[in-house]
Amino acid sequence: MMMIADNIILPLMAGIILGTLFFGGLWLTVKKAVGSNYAALMISVSSLLRTGVVLVGFYFVAEGNWQRLLICVLGFITARFIMMWLTKSYDQKQLLLNKADPS
Repeated sequence: MMMIADNIILPLMAGIILGTLFFGGLWLTVKKAVGSNYAALMISVSSLLRTGVVLVGFYFVAEGNWQRLLICVLGFITARFIMMWLTKSYDQKQLLLNKADPS
């Protein structure tokens, strides 16, 4: 049982966490950059930080094992779809609230 946790569950959860950080950070960056005078700088710095965190995370999770890396990447991709669903529903709610409040 411990082997399953070490080789499947932990890398999968780490991938989901890394993906949530990456894609959540992307969403927040785009939201903030839209009205900023420094949009290009914000997006560039955010991209470097997010990519660096994810690559370091993949390195430590994999521990030199390609199977652990693959499972981590699957978790990362899963987080992408979760974040797409969450941000889409959030944006739709915000749009409805903005239409209901004409001020």
